[in-house]
Amino acid sequence: METVSVRKEPSLAEAFSGDIAEFYTDLLGKDPAAVDYYTRQGLQSLEDAFAIANIFHTNRNVEEASYFYGLAYRMHSGDPGHYPQAQALLQARLLCFLKAGKAVPAEELETLKRISTPYANYIGGISQAWRDADVDGGLRRIGNAFEEFHTGEEIDRLYLELALRASPPVFFSEKDPEQKSIPNKLFMFWDKNPPSEIQQNIAFHEDLDGIEFRLFDYTEAAAWLYENYGREARDLFLAARHPAEAADFLRVHVIHAYGGWWIDADIRLRGEEAVDFLKSQSSRHSFFLTQNYVVHNDLYGAVAGSEILADCLLSLYRNSYLHRDLFIAYKTGPGIFNRALSRMIHRKLNDTPMTQTLDIHDSETFDRVIEQFNAPYKYAMPHWQAS
Repeated sequence: METVSVRKEPSLAEAFSGDIAEFYTDLLGKDPAAVDYYTRQGLQSLEDAFAIANIFHTNRNVEEASYFYGLAYRMHSGDPGHYPQAQALLQARLLCFLKAGKAVPAEELETLKRISTPYANYIGGISQAWRDADVDGGLRRIGNAFEEFHTGEEIDRLYLELALRASPPVFFSEKDPEQKSIPNKLFMFWDKNPPSEIQQNIAFHEDLDGIEFRLFDYTEAAAWLYENYGREARDLFLAARHPAEAADFLRVHVIHAYGGWWIDADIRLRGEEAVDFLKSQSSRHSFFLTQNYVVHNDLYGAVAGSEILADCLLSLYRNSYLHRDLFIAYKTGPGIFNRALSRMIHRKLNDTPMTQTLDIHDSETFDRVIEQFNAPYKYAMPHWQAS
């Protein structure tokens, strides 16, 4: 592995001998949000270093983030029950090195391997794909390391991006003319008392020709889940923290049961041409991606009994029981779709045939099919609740 150009970092003792080391104050000056955190909270604990690293990472100051993740890692007790765990801190540091265009230090990758082989496989595979231009080898090296992470974390997005760059494409499969395609049905949910802009949107979709439309409200959805999936499904739906989470829970069940298309109540199909696009899809699944390779769950289509949606249901129930307070986008939202695709990719790489066809569309296609409109309630939703 090539020599790594990494700034010499102070030892842990040097970092906190009197005032914080100049090395870190110089880094802090590169991000006003990081300065603001330091001014308010200081830098005395692992949690402080981790929070500042996350600020840098979010703002795409990835080299600076790597040094603060490294500081947090060196402050870690080594106890597996101490969160964030040591392997999470070290892998975040090394991933930020890669994002900054640097190679990972070989000794640190070896340290990560001793702590967690899957985490080391993840970082090693990303390095192999990005720096060595070996996408296929990187995918195989990562393997199913994503299983060590919550659904929807960055590893799922990066894994999907690599799969779409692989040669031959991982998702390539012959179309079977005998296979059923997505039914011309469109489903939507609004819990109760829709505001005027949502009422108008519902009416718009009810009037579209060529596609059958059905709206669920809260009471109907709970009864439908009990009738079709049982008490556990109904109770988890009723226990949702927010209508967005309830909608997430319902949508997977509805499309798995009936087949068709799901659309959120705060987006709109672009008229008959958009309907024609949906009807033209010949695969058993049709998904759209954001620019960051997140699967849209506000518009997607699948056949009844979809294997991909069955996998989504597994993650949906697991997260609902084991990770109730997880960020909604990871717990019930796009994260469960990204995880289902990760598992499909892994199976395909291990020579398990794809039994159901799949089309994946980019963000530009999504924008041609979907029109955004002003829904004031979205801006009043607390950030942690956004799906």
